[in-house]
Amino acid sequence: MNQDTPPLADRPRLFDPAEHGLAAAWLAFLMVLGAITEGIGIVLLVPLLTILGDGASDGGRIGAAMVQLGLPMRLDAMLALFVALVIVRGLITYYRALVAMRFEMVLIDRLRARGWRSLLHCDWRVLLGMRRSNTASLLISQVDQAGLFINQAILALATLVTLGGIGLAALAISPRLTIGALIAGTAVLLAFHGMRRRAAHLGEALGAAYGRIYSQLNEGLGALRVIKSLGREDRAARDLADQFVDLRRAQLDYQRDLGRGQLALQGGGAVVLALLVWAALERWHADVTVVLPMVALFARALPLLGLLQQAGLTCAHARPAVTAALDLIATAEAAREPEADPAAAPALAQAIQLDNVTVRFGPDGPPALDGVSAAIPARGVVALTGPSGAGKSTLADLLGGLLSPDSGTVLVDDTALSGTARRAWRGKVAYVQQDPVLISGTIRDNLRWAAAEAEDARLEQALRDASAAFVLDLPQGLDTVIGDGGRALSGGERQRLMLARALLRDPALLILDEATSALDAANEAQIAAAVRGLRRRMAVVIIGHRGALLDLADAEIRLESGHIVAPLPR
Repeated sequence: MNQDTPPLADRPRLFDPAEHGLAAAWLAFLMVLGAITEGIGIVLLVPLLTILGDGASDGGRIGAAMVQLGLPMRLDAMLALFVALVIVRGLITYYRALVAMRFEMVLIDRLRARGWRSLLHCDWRVLLGMRRSNTASLLISQVDQAGLFINQAILALATLVTLGGIGLAALAISPRLTIGALIAGTAVLLAFHGMRRRAAHLGEALGAAYGRIYSQLNEGLGALRVIKSLGREDRAARDLADQFVDLRRAQLDYQRDLGRGQLALQGGGAVVLALLVWAALERWHADVTVVLPMVALFARALPLLGLLQQAGLTCAHARPAVTAALDLIATAEAAREPEADPAAAPALAQAIQLDNVTVRFGPDGPPALDGVSAAIPARGVVALTGPSGAGKSTLADLLGGLLSPDSGTVLVDDTALSGTARRAWRGKVAYVQQDPVLISGTIRDNLRWAAAEAEDARLEQALRDASAAFVLDLPQGLDTVIGDGGRALSGGERQRLMLARALLRDPALLILDEATSALDAANEAQIAAAVRGLRRRMAVVIIGHRGALLDLADAEIRLESGHIVAPLPR
């Protein structure tokens, strides 16, 4: 599947009006209400200064409007109204901040959950083509960057609305001064357009640096034993430190640009304010009761302009990470598997048949499987052997319904494994891999991953069938806590627990992929004893190179370079 950047129309939206429109409207209403109360509060400075002055001024159009509204032009009344407006605005601001935080968290939780669901339901072939570090980055850093983007976008919108309220208040006081300030402020903001483009480029550099760090951490954590055994701890530390140097450089470049912009904005704003005050007093001979409130308005607007510029730069900086996250989700969702329909699951009574199957993972490379034909009987043990890279795991993925072939067919009896049938067939397949995957809970918790409603009697029977009856002799039995990744158990015990969990699915096909390659002979013998008792109940496919498990096989299929060398009876 083509994993290029999805078209814009196919990219999921960070904000869905149908789902979040009401919350957004309520948040916008609170922003407007807060801006109105702030504007009115500043406008009240005109009659308040008139009262405090020598009475020569009547307060202009503001004073006239108050008279028409029947509001008394008294000091106590003006102060009481001013205090009330400040308190109301404080309450609105407090509530708006809570609503904004809740709105932001809902959007981020939705994005993170959608990203995780898209990966869980994505076609296996597409998942294999994704780097694990990219998917980890999607669910952690890129979603966090999306949260920053939403936070700063809300801040920018709230700042714009507040500036709008201040602008209306300024127009009510002095249209001439307001128009001059708007022209100057627009010119200052336009001067930072290039800086926003640079912030976007720096955001891309930051995203690339995070990606390299996630990749190196992922590789390093998986290779800790090798690193320590080779004595390369210092080298591994230096390699990661070099990546953090690149990350810090990208962050410092952004902060440097942000600081320069703030400095230029503050200096330019101060010059504009000084020129406007000079023009108002010296050229236009404006009344001081008008000029002082306008100075207060402009002084309030100047840091808001700085806040707006900072929010815009931060949004531009975070946007590449947001776009990358949405693109990855779009790619995964475009490759979504069909929903499972248990009724569509084919019943295995005779054999799984592969007929001239070919699988490719790239247009240019050699096929992973090339014209493979084979049969896996419904009962018995088949060994799948061959050198590394021969295509054994790919063949196992075909048998298990994880992959569909590029050409050829996979049949369970007479039913082709495609569409909903392939997805449903996975409900009849159990898979035990070389590295046990266990959660840090109890043994009961781990077993019930395969059968959530299974009663203890069924769990205990699965443990016996998997030669894992040792669990029943533990002091806490099924309630034994096994630690992170099953650390409280030995390697052989973990593998037998994995086998017990697989058997709880009552599978028609059991796939053991190098399941005993890391075990000693005694533990392998116990796994072999368990498998020996399963051969009359299900089809068992064993992937490996050597060992006691392969000795159980009724037949062997040997692969080399994607071809079957020979199906060999044993």
